[in-house]
Amino acid sequence: MKATLNLDETVLRRAKACAERDGVTLASFVEDALRARLASARDAERPFRLRLETVTGDSPPKIDISDRDALYDVIDRG
Repeated sequence: MKATLNLDETVLRRAKACAERDGVTLASFVEDALRARLASARDAERPFRLRLETVTGDSPPKIDISDRDALYDVIDRG
């Protein structure tokens, strides 16, 4: 589909330079930029939801954490 856009001259010059550096057409460069912007907008609409998984494990060893030798013994056993 064809579209006419009025772009700032500096932005257009930079876009052309980036497209040339990447070896793509200006149309392809602009299309990719629009896709990226639209994808980030879609992600921003979706709220982040943290899901925590509960797992069962062993109880921690009953040691005095101020006793360095006891801590090293537990670490060496693990």
